[in-house]
Amino acid sequence: MRSHRMVPKQLKLQNFLSYQEVVLDFAGLHVACVCGPNGAGKSSLLEAIAWCIWGQSRVSAEDDIVRQGSLEAQVSFCFEQGGQSYRIIRTRRRCQNSTLEFQIETAAGFRSLTQKGVRATQQYISQQLKIDYETFVNAAYLRQGRADEFMLKRPAERKQVLADLLGLGRYDQLSEQAKAQAKDYKAQIQPIALLVDQLSSQLETRAAIEQDYRQLQAQIDAGKAAQSLKIKALNQLRKHQEKRLHLQQQLALLDQEQRHQQDVLSTVGNALEQAQTQLSSIEQILKNAPTIQQQYEQLEELRRLEEEQSKQFQRYQRIQSKRLRYQQQHTQRVQTRQLRLAQIETQFSELTQQENSLQQSLEQKAEISRRLEALKVAKAQLRQFDITQAKSAPLRQRFQQLQGQIAQARTRLATRIEELGSRREQILTQQVQAPQLAESATEISHRLAYLEQRKKYQEAVREKGVERRSFMERLRESQRNCEVELGKLDQTLALLEDPDESHCPLCAQALEGANWQKLGDRVREQREDVQNQIWAIREQLAVSESEIQVLRQEYRALEAELASYSSFLEEKGQLKEKLASVDTWQGQLQEMGAERAQLERCLQENDYAEELQGELQRIEKQLAEISYDDRDHALVRSQVERLRWSELKHSELKQAERRLIQIQAQRSQLEVEAQSVHAAIEAADHHPTAKELKELDQQLAATRYSLSKHNQIRDELKQARQWESKYQRLQQAQMQHIEAARKVNLLSTDYATQTTKLKAVIEKVTTCTQQVFELRDVTGDIEALQAWLDSYRESRDQQLSTLGRLDQKLSQLDVVQEQHQAQQKKLADFQHRYLVYKSLADAFGRNGIQALMIENLLPQLEATTNQILGRLSHYQLHVRFVTQRTGRDKKKLIDTLDILIADAKGTRPYETYSGGEAFRVNFAIRLAIARLLALRSGTALQMLIVDEGFGTQDKAGCERLIAAIEAIAPDFACILTITHMPHFREAFQTRIDVYKDNDGSHILISE
Repeated sequence: MRSHRMVPKQLKLQNFLSYQEVVLDFAGLHVACVCGPNGAGKSSLLEAIAWCIWGQSRVSAEDDIVRQGSLEAQVSFCFEQGGQSYRIIRTRRRCQNSTLEFQIETAAGFRSLTQKGVRATQQYISQQLKIDYETFVNAAYLRQGRADEFMLKRPAERKQVLADLLGLGRYDQLSEQAKAQAKDYKAQIQPIALLVDQLSSQLETRAAIEQDYRQLQAQIDAGKAAQSLKIKALNQLRKHQEKRLHLQQQLALLDQEQRHQQDVLSTVGNALEQAQTQLSSIEQILKNAPTIQQQYEQLEELRRLEEEQSKQFQRYQRIQSKRLRYQQQHTQRVQTRQLRLAQIETQFSELTQQENSLQQSLEQKAEISRRLEALKVAKAQLRQFDITQAKSAPLRQRFQQLQGQIAQARTRLATRIEELGSRREQILTQQVQAPQLAESATEISHRLAYLEQRKKYQEAVREKGVERRSFMERLRESQRNCEVELGKLDQTLALLEDPDESHCPLCAQALEGANWQKLGDRVREQREDVQNQIWAIREQLAVSESEIQVLRQEYRALEAELASYSSFLEEKGQLKEKLASVDTWQGQLQEMGAERAQLERCLQENDYAEELQGELQRIEKQLAEISYDDRDHALVRSQVERLRWSELKHSELKQAERRLIQIQAQRSQLEVEAQSVHAAIEAADHHPTAKELKELDQQLAATRYSLSKHNQIRDELKQARQWESKYQRLQQAQMQHIEAARKVNLLSTDYATQTTKLKAVIEKVTTCTQQVFELRDVTGDIEALQAWLDSYRESRDQQLSTLGRLDQKLSQLDVVQEQHQAQQKKLADFQHRYLVYKSLADAFGRNGIQALMIENLLPQLEATTNQILGRLSHYQLHVRFVTQRTGRDKKKLIDTLDILIADAKGTRPYETYSGGEAFRVNFAIRLAIARLLALRSGTALQMLIVDEGFGTQDKAGCERLIAAIEAIAPDFACILTITHMPHFREAFQTRIDVYKDNDGSHILISE
């Protein structure tokens, strides 16, 4: 036990909370006081130990532990355990993950024990220390404001708190695990019992199956002799039929040869007829040769005449195209000049109209000059107003800004008053709901703990289902392999039962009767073994499927039960946040009330935005001195805008005078151009183009081309073109006449030869037909014998199949017998396991081992508490723990954990004691629990930190508290007491003074 004590050696902080860099050496510190004003960082100094070892702290965000203005915080904690020194270094950098190092001191320095990842390193540290954060807080760190927590709980909750402090929660886990196992075995017992009943029913059919097997075997033996006689007769008939079939095949070949010869003769005859027809056609064309020759010569003459007319037509077209081009040029030249003359007349008319309009505008020149003078006077007044406006504009703009800012300040004050009122109502409502929230949070925590256990059990069910499915897949694969092997064996048996086969179907060697029978028996034995394997696999598949169905139903039930887990988890977080703010509500109400009264006074007295209001008054005075009037400015600007048209009109008059001069010059130019265009139109008839047109008319007359004559020649040529094809056929006929005559002679000779061959084939067909007729057709006899044998084989196969099934059933029943025995044994084993785990679940429950351990520890806790409380109260106070009390009916005892407090006047309720007395009771119980935990755990943190308020104690009470702390000092390696009371700190020989300045918190050790 002493070898596992953990003794602190050194604590080093860098940028942790309010500390910049501090080193606390625990050497020589046994009982010390950590003192300093509130907010100096006393609790933060010791909280660094918990953060360094377990990564736990009171801050909500991990980056908040980093000191303001720094990027990285680091805490190093050295301690000794089992005669060996260790060091833990935890570092946190803003917006990054934390790093954790674990080291052991050796002769060469510190050696790293850090694992892969922060989580693995944390687990290794917890295993080495054999203590977690919750045990540290409950046993070694008496945190501020937590002394009365145990007393304020209800009796039932006190028992749970004590169980949590003693680490009895692991028995709840064991109880849940035992319940899960019991439920698992209970779920498996029902299908196994059902399977045992099914197997028993199958075993009852064995006697009937054995009787059917013997009868069927006798029938199969009796049918084998008749089969041999029928096979012998069938072989003789087949030889007779084979001879007749051979003659029929010869006859079929002769018939085929006869049809071929007839086809050849028909082909030669058709070719001879075509050749004779072609020869007659050629001779007919040769008779009309003179007429065709004469008509072809006339066709050539018409082609020559049509070619001459085409050449004349082309020359006529060229002349006509050239004349048309000259005619277009002459017409275009005349039309262009006429169009320009019309444009000149239009422009002349437009210039006249513009001149008249300009003359009318120039008549207003005197009125426009008078208005222009008035505009100059108005512009001078406007410039003066613009200068005044420029001076006042910034002041007016700032005046408006200040008015808006003052109004915004007033609105912010009013809005803040409304927010404070709403927040006050909200806090009051939440205060009323606080007890209900605490009960809801406790209930939800219990429900979540239960659901966590159910989730673990669900995962176990899922893994078992996966294992069963994997096992079934392997069974199905084995079944498929056996079925393939069974098919191969059936094929081998079919070959062995064929009477025409004399060779082994496996090795192709010749076999005699005895060897043939042995091979068949061996194959049948193999087939029976494979069939037995298939039946056994099917039974295992049925059992596994039944188990999977049970697991699936259990998984679905668990899934439905866990559907609300996420909603409970979310609700727990919300309740936790609400309860965390309960302690601060009263202070917030006081602060909000003072702030609201101050804001309302400011609104009533206009005591806000004083600088802005002063500046507003100064600007208002400056604007009065400038004396700028927007209305007068606007009137002058309006007058300038009304007279501004005179400037435009004056400019237009000058442009009109210049335009009038231009119009007069343009009119003179147009008159000259019009005279020139008239002269050009008159001279157009004497242009060279007109002479060229006359010459082209003369050339057209000289061509003497006639379109009607040309069309007549084309019509005659079209009619005469038919003789061109006749002339070509005449030339072909003259060339083909000799060849056609020779082809007719050759085909006549070939036709005679093929006729002789056909007669010879017909004679052979007649002879072969007679031979076939003389041999009788025994197909009916063969079919009858074959039908008998097929029917016998089918009947025999059915008998063998039935015999095999019966044999398989008997083998299956052997397997069933083995399974029946195995399942009965398994059922008894599962029933025994179910009872064992059910008993363990009850034993590990809160009414079992946990209740017994609490009952055994309470006397020791009570004695230690009274020992400490006696020293604190000068033996005026005494506590007693009551674990059972009578119910309302006085007949039944109820489990509880009541704490009775007695003084010299007798036993009174806890609430009737003064603050100092209640604190002594709370502190004594808390120290007793810490001492008990320290004694129970041989590897616990041998350190006690007391961070409690001692303001309720007078001088004598403080001395008793110090005496109580010194009384338990031998049980701890180091005890640190945190306080800010001067007379309390003077009672300790060793003090750690904590103070704070602009550079952060600092410590000073004094003795």
